[in-house]
Amino acid sequence: MSRLLSHLGLGLPILAAPMSGGPSTPALVTAAARAGGLGFLAAGYKTPQALAEQIRTVRAESVPFGVNVFVPNPVPVSDEDYRAYVRAIRAEATRFGLQLPEGEPVEDDDPWKDKIDLLVTSPVPLVSFTFGLPGRSVVADLRKAGTTVVQTVTSIDEARGAAEIGVDAVIVQARAAGGHSATFTPAHLPPPTPLPELIAQVRHAVPLPVIAAGGLADPSGVSDALGAGAEAAMVGTVLLRTDESGASAPHKAALADPAFDTTVVTRAFTGRPARGLRNYFIDRYDPIAPAGYPALHHLTSPLRKAATASGDTRLIHLWAGTGHRQARTEPAARTLRRLVGGL
Repeated sequence: MSRLLSHLGLGLPILAAPMSGGPSTPALVTAAARAGGLGFLAAGYKTPQALAEQIRTVRAESVPFGVNVFVPNPVPVSDEDYRAYVRAIRAEATRFGLQLPEGEPVEDDDPWKDKIDLLVTSPVPLVSFTFGLPGRSVVADLRKAGTTVVQTVTSIDEARGAAEIGVDAVIVQARAAGGHSATFTPAHLPPPTPLPELIAQVRHAVPLPVIAAGGLADPSGVSDALGAGAEAAMVGTVLLRTDESGASAPHKAALADPAFDTTVVTRAFTGRPARGLRNYFIDRYDPIAPAGYPALHHLTSPLRKAATASGDTRLIHLWAGTGHRQARTEPAARTLRRLVGGL
């Protein structure tokens, strides 16, 4: 057992990834911990009040857990490009009687300061950051409060930056990951380096424990990642169909639907690159979607919610990694234990 895993109280080298937008429920986080691993609440897109309530719920279960936070790393979009995209997708919104916003793009920071204040004043065992570096003072404040701090990285340069601000470990994310890429440079995705190779590169570059993520969905993939030097594996997509997942019913069904056989990286839904099941919306709008986060996320959010409520998978962001076919309908603990059962 590594020092990092022992410190966090893990019996198994497996973590349930944070999945914003609903999948990472308190029940899923608790199930991961009770299976011997650890789960993350996803702070992204939640109000500070909703995050605080979920923290209280998991804390009451007396299990180790983490919270993931999106670091503000805006990708500004011009008014001209934004309004052109509004016009392009308006017909889809009309199907549901929606009126797309006519005003300025929403360029918020997902209540960053309030969420950091919450995590400093009401500490949790582990905090991870995604999309960028939080700053040395934020890391220092969290560590002073007794929190282990980890940074998601997609390259050697990002790992070096994380080491410089004093984090305790890095999560190394490969391109095969479902949902948003954690890259600090969303306009320029890192190369599709295989996860074991990327782990080895990062371990050579920085003296920090490594957690592996991205496309891990079967025991052999987890074994390869650990064999490359990762201390634990983080999985997300493979948990989306589990009993405790908060993913929508259409999303869960699409993961097993033979009609959805390909994942692609797109910015059509949020203006930031994310991997999901290829569908009509991606095919139609990815070629014309501008880079623009979080503006495009806020623009398309009402449409995606309406499509989800009606079961229209043509228009939903069906986030999924390359191993999505391994996702099963079963208790999350069974999934996690199967992934590490042969170690």
